[in-house]
Parts: sequence; C-alpha cells; structure tokens
Amino acid sequence: RLADDRSRARAGRRPSTTMASRILANLLVAGGSALVRAASQAYRQAIVNAQRTGVAREAANGAANGGGAGGMFGKKVMTVEEARAVLGVDASATYAEVYARYEKLFESNAKQGTFYLQSKVFRAKESLDAEYGVETAEAHAKAEAERAAGTQKSVGDGDASSAK
Repeated sequence: RLADDRSRARAGRRPSTTMASRILANLLVAGGSALVRAASQAYRQAIVNAQRTGVAREAANGAANGGGAGGMFGKKVMTVEEARAVLGVDASATYAEVYARYEKLFESNAKQGTFYLQSKVFRAKESLDAEYGVETAEAHAKAEAERAAGTQKSVGDGDASSAK
C-alpha cells in the first residue's frame, strides 16, 4: 500500500509539471508560427508594392546598366514637370519668375520649413536651370536684374494709371 501511495504521489506531481511544460511548448510553437506567418505576409506585400511602384524595374535597370544597386540608390534627376510642380510655376514662366519663386520658397523653408523641403526646392531649381540653359551664377544675377526691372516697371505703370 505504501508503494501504491508513493506511485500516486509521483504520478500526481509529474502531470502538473509535465502539463506546464507542454503548455509552454505549445505557446512557443504557436507564437513562432504566427511570427513566421506575419513575416512572410509582410514580405509578400513588400514585393507587391515594389512591383506597383516600379522599384523592381529600377533595380533591374540599374543592374543591367552595370550599376549594381546604382539603379535603386543612384542619383535621380528631378523631371521638369516635377520641378515646375514643386516651385509652383507653369511652363510659360520666365527664368526670372522661376528664380524669384525659388528664392521665396528656399528662404521660407530655411526659416520655418524642413531641410527636406528646402532640398526639394533646390533640386527643382537645378532641374529648371538645366531646362533654361543656365550654367553660372551670372545667369542668376541677370535674372535678379530682370526681376528688379520688372518690379520697377510695374510700380511705374501703377503710378501712371492712377495719375490719369
């Protein structure tokens, strides 16, 4: 009878510790499998998003051109349309108007904007510099002179019309 009680006592202890270890193992397996499923789903979604935005094509083009990852991380040039949209000018704008808009946006972002926006404005001006054929600081001085002459002419016209 004593041996029978001891076996019952041992049997009573084992199931409780065995049960806890089984529960812990099941939790670890379930958590791990959920983590693997979530990671694989996120990876699949990243691939779909890359295909939609053309990142995969850019990377492939860069690799095909001998650039390796240069297609993805290389220097990108802002298009003229994007540059006009950033600066808020239309296709008929003169270089003086473009430069005036650039100065206004660049200065306002220097004071209370972000470096990102300021660099976008600068890259937009660079792109339009190439479009207008501007190469040196002399062209900026000329645009400044044109803008000043246009401002004086506008003020003079306003005074003449009010005098009539």
